[in-house]
Amino acid sequence: MSLLENPPPADEPIRLPPAPRRRRARRYLVLPDEDERSALINRLARRAFPSVEFFIFSLLCGAVVGLGFILDAQSLLLLGILLAPLMTPWVGLTLASTTGLWRFFLLTLAGLLVGGALVFVSGLLSGLAARLVERDFFQQASIHSHLWWPNLMVLTIGAVLLVISFIRSEDKPILPSVMLTYELYLPLGAAGFGLGLGSGRAWPDGVLVFLVHLSLATLAGMITLAVLRFRPVRAVGVPLTGLVALLALTGLVVLTGLGSYFIPGLPGPPPTVTPTAALPSATPAPPTETPTPPPTATPTLPRVEPTPTPSPTPTPQPTPVYARINSPIGDGAVIRSEPGSGSVVNSLLNDTLVEVLPETRQVNNTVWVRIRTANGIEGWILQAVLVTATPAPNP
Repeated sequence: MSLLENPPPADEPIRLPPAPRRRRARRYLVLPDEDERSALINRLARRAFPSVEFFIFSLLCGAVVGLGFILDAQSLLLLGILLAPLMTPWVGLTLASTTGLWRFFLLTLAGLLVGGALVFVSGLLSGLAARLVERDFFQQASIHSHLWWPNLMVLTIGAVLLVISFIRSEDKPILPSVMLTYELYLPLGAAGFGLGLGSGRAWPDGVLVFLVHLSLATLAGMITLAVLRFRPVRAVGVPLTGLVALLALTGLVVLTGLGSYFIPGLPGPPPTVTPTAALPSATPAPPTETPTPPPTATPTLPRVEPTPTPSPTPTPQPTPVYARINSPIGDGAVIRSEPGSGSVVNSLLNDTLVEVLPETRQVNNTVWVRIRTANGIEGWILQAVLVTATPAPNP
């Protein structure tokens, strides 16, 4: 007795029954059916909604990061980032922007802003406490309040990996979240620290760096979700998607166009020359005749024989002193216009060769040295970050 009542011909393959729908859906990152697609978005939205733990760990992260700025310790900054919560509200913000869910967008935006405000306030209190420290320059706060090309690359990679990991897996994407938190929370903490300290440019620059990083991360996340075939669920959500993408792109173009916030120092926008309108000249008055005084006798001076002028003796020029940047904390040091609290003129990486000028000053028991870079930029830098490297004269 055969198992098949009507066996197929030998040359015709046996048709297996279709696979279950769930197994078929594994071939798609986004389920093709509208009901299943809505269920997927709802499940992702519940996972991305900010919880109480997000705010608690944001506050803890801000406190440790603020302490790291006071002590100028990079290890404490890394510890604070490791204590930070998962950046699931940012994923929810990006998901809401791509799918056009207005209410979910406002809720995740509010949660992300509250978490960032906790980090900012912690940095503000740390800046107030740093006024008791006898030091005028805090290198870590200065480093994280400037734009760096490597940081932009790490931010983009972290945003893309966080979105993909959050969509495709139920596990917590810890490493991509740490990459994103590092680029968002540290500039925000540095801005609050600079505001509390009351000196330097960390306060406005840190906020601009945070906005640039947030714009770039949001734009990269939305592009990733679009590649994964996420679209606005309804027609009313299309304006939200376009608005967020336009704001993110505008923030990148406008804020990064300043140029002076990049390190190493890219030239800023050229100064705007305001043309001055020439005033209409009045009709010239007819010249009036001035009576010429009679000539007077000019006295004759005695003749003086010139004496030979001795030829100048060339003064030997001192051998220029060179040094290299060797900062034990961070990747380099900044040049200031004045010792102590002067504005940042430029930033130099470690092992950069500079010329040491003879001028030195002491501010709050800290020695500052005037230097000149290879491209002619002069300014003041801490003597502690210089290692003398004067080359021997050639015979």
